[in-house]
Amino acid sequence: MTSGPGGGPRPEESTAESAAAEEARVRRFAEVWSRAVHPVTATAMTPAEFEERLVPLAARLSAALRSEPFDTAPAYEVGAALVDVQCTEPEALPAILGAIDSHLVPYCPPAAATAGPMTEPMAEDEARARCTRLQHALAAGFVRELRERERDQHEAVSRAAEAARTAAERALHASEAKFQAVFEGAVIGVGICGLDGEILVVNDAMARMFGGMDFFRPGRNVNEFVHPDDAPGVHETYRELVTGRRDHFRIEKPHYRDDGSVLWTNLTVTLLRDSAGAPQYQLTLAEDVTEHRLLRERLRYEATHDELTGLPNRTLFLERLDKVLAGEAGAERFGVCYLDLDGFKSVNDSLGHIAGDRLLKAVADRLQDCAASPDELIARVGGDEFLALVTGPTAQQDGTALARRMLAALEEPVRVDGRELLVRASIGVVDGPAGEIGRAEVLRSADITMYRAKAAGGNRYELADADSNARVIARHSLTNGLPAALERGEFFIEYQPLVRLADGTVRGAEALVRWLHPKHGVLGPDQFIPLAEDTGLIVPLGRWVLEQAARQARDWQDAAEDDTDPLRVNVNLSPCQLSHPSLVSDTVAVLENAGLCPSALCLEVTENDLIGVDEDALRPLRQLADLGVDIALDDFGTGYSNLSYLRRLPVSTLKLDRSFTRGMQRAPIDPVDVKIVEGIVSLAHTLDLAVTVEGVETAVQAECLRGLGCDTAQGWYYARPGPPERLHTLALADAS
Repeated sequence: MTSGPGGGPRPEESTAESAAAEEARVRRFAEVWSRAVHPVTATAMTPAEFEERLVPLAARLSAALRSEPFDTAPAYEVGAALVDVQCTEPEALPAILGAIDSHLVPYCPPAAATAGPMTEPMAEDEARARCTRLQHALAAGFVRELRERERDQHEAVSRAAEAARTAAERALHASEAKFQAVFEGAVIGVGICGLDGEILVVNDAMARMFGGMDFFRPGRNVNEFVHPDDAPGVHETYRELVTGRRDHFRIEKPHYRDDGSVLWTNLTVTLLRDSAGAPQYQLTLAEDVTEHRLLRERLRYEATHDELTGLPNRTLFLERLDKVLAGEAGAERFGVCYLDLDGFKSVNDSLGHIAGDRLLKAVADRLQDCAASPDELIARVGGDEFLALVTGPTAQQDGTALARRMLAALEEPVRVDGRELLVRASIGVVDGPAGEIGRAEVLRSADITMYRAKAAGGNRYELADADSNARVIARHSLTNGLPAALERGEFFIEYQPLVRLADGTVRGAEALVRWLHPKHGVLGPDQFIPLAEDTGLIVPLGRWVLEQAARQARDWQDAAEDDTDPLRVNVNLSPCQLSHPSLVSDTVAVLENAGLCPSALCLEVTENDLIGVDEDALRPLRQLADLGVDIALDDFGTGYSNLSYLRRLPVSTLKLDRSFTRGMQRAPIDPVDVKIVEGIVSLAHTLDLAVTVEGVETAVQAECLRGLGCDTAQGWYYARPGPPERLHTLALADAS
């Protein structure tokens, strides 16, 4: 071997060695592939000849496995080529795919072909994923080519049938000898029957299909060839032919042979007439399609059943459901159970997907055992989700009973890899009359109901409820409409005055956002703020509210006759806003843009949002408080925080929850409420905190709170939330 400039092998020699190694790997894979597939093919080639035919196909798969960008088209073409080498037996395709799945990556590893000084070896997971996609493409090409060949053969048979029919008619009218030659020489089954169905004569090809000429013993009649799987209406079609109302028909029909096996044939039956046009004989042409039928059934099974559990999959379930809902299955009512395992993700995360798959198989076996009749279908539709369908006049009760059986079947722990795993499930049950509801509505209702069961704690079933469904759908509609609503300017702000109890003067207002929905009218914050929190839209919405409120506070100041005690605006902060990194910078920018003093802004944070938070979470509030922004602790008293915890919070105001003052609305005043409020006010003032009371609705209540030393109040007694211009024109109650 000669060396290159660096002392190693020359590039052309390294390339030649790599090509030789690649060819050797491909040949080893072709050899293994041939041993797996050749025994189940219909080919006349020897194993050695068959292996040589597979070598270039193996090379194409190997190249496709490492192609960049990845392309499955060569696998599709390989699938078609395998049909050309007579890999058409029903067992051939599973053997082909099994050999590729087990041996392609080990024998033709993409890492060996692609790794080099400038490339990274392909990960095992990526190689396996590519191998799986190549199998899918190969199977698609195989099935497509098989169908094309079947269609070509069928057309050839049809042409032969037409030729045979024409030849038979000419022979009957002209020469018995010529007809006999065509009859006996036909490669497809040919038989002639009388109009009463008695079999008069069949050729050797027909006899071989049915196991021998003994099958067509004298006196045999085609009316005996009845099979349970005959297509609906086939017998009526046959009667139309023998009575002269039709000239021919074509069907795919099963037959029982004498040994009990089933023969599937493509039959073309033609009525032969005499020279006067009167019906005289039946001519039957038959093609054996048993092997193709078995292959189609196998492919159909694989397409409609879950590979892991063997249960029907989503495709088959939806086919059955559609027939029931369309009224085609003869069912009066239907019931659907939507089952989802509770906490299944934790099994995959902690024990791995293999253990998760074993758990799913065990669960599937138990659920399948719950099906009490052929009218009950249980399917795995994805992940840890299962759907069950019941039909019949008692489907409503049967669906509920099935849900109970499924929950009972899962009560016993499942043993996986030496561990006993508890299995819980949530089930939504939907029922209704067949033919009156669509698939999408049924599945949506079942999904909503299942999540209602999960929200109620899980390990239970819930029955579908139209009102609950409507609320969830409405919530979903509002959630989807939130982003566009902000862009279209559908939000507006109302202001509820904050009144100083000592003299009854307005000291500011709380900004309360509303949504003017084009369909539902004005919506309060309780109807959309939680949705905005869930979607993250609360951050841009909250900034918009802050901007509008700051501008309004500045307008109030500009309209005031003096600046000695400017009005303050209170704005609520959500948990998302509190944790958002731009809270401080956004607030400062809003104040600067509005020209508003920080002391004229108060940010309200609920007590529950601050319970147990660490110092890092409090830092933004401290920074805002240091700038001069007031911080109010809203809904104070509804949480469970230690009162001494108030000392470390950067708050200047406590907003006492209305639940503490309801007993003060009318005489006689509840003395317990008085003592509680008195204690809170005393503690707050000791900590140099102001006290604001929410929900003041009567003069008695306002007077009592003033006497207890509360600083400010808000509520319907003073004014309901309204437009900002009303703040200076309110006829507020005199607190004197």
